[in-house]
Amino acid sequence: LPLVESGGGLVQPGGSLRLSCTASGFSLDSYAVSWYRQGPGKEREALLCIHVNGASTIYADSVTGRFTVSRDNAKSTVFLQMNSLKAEDTATYYCVTEFLCGNSLIDPPDDWGQGTQVTVAS
Repeated sequence: LPLVESGGGLVQPGGSLRLSCTASGFSLDSYAVSWYRQGPGKEREALLCIHVNGASTIYADSVTGRFTVSRDNAKSTVFLQMNSLKAEDTATYYCVTEFLCGNSLIDPPDDWGQGTQVTVAS
């Protein structure tokens, strides 16, 4: 399903960014949404997932306490709030829809879309 990630950019260590994941042509109401990232020379990493009911599941210990996920169904948008950013957070960030959190871990999508680039540097 078509999603558009936005909000990336260059930020200094310790800074914050909020990424958006917006559905194009459909409502996100009935879908869980997971965030992934892929840093330079690294494998793609699952970060968090937001369930249909707004609860979240964190997959990556490295973002615990720093990243949170939320959703605005009226805007068909899911947000990834990233605080206390570190150089190692530099990556392209992607979002994917799934019926249940965890589905994309088992059956990853063929098309990951463009993603949005986050660069953490001073």
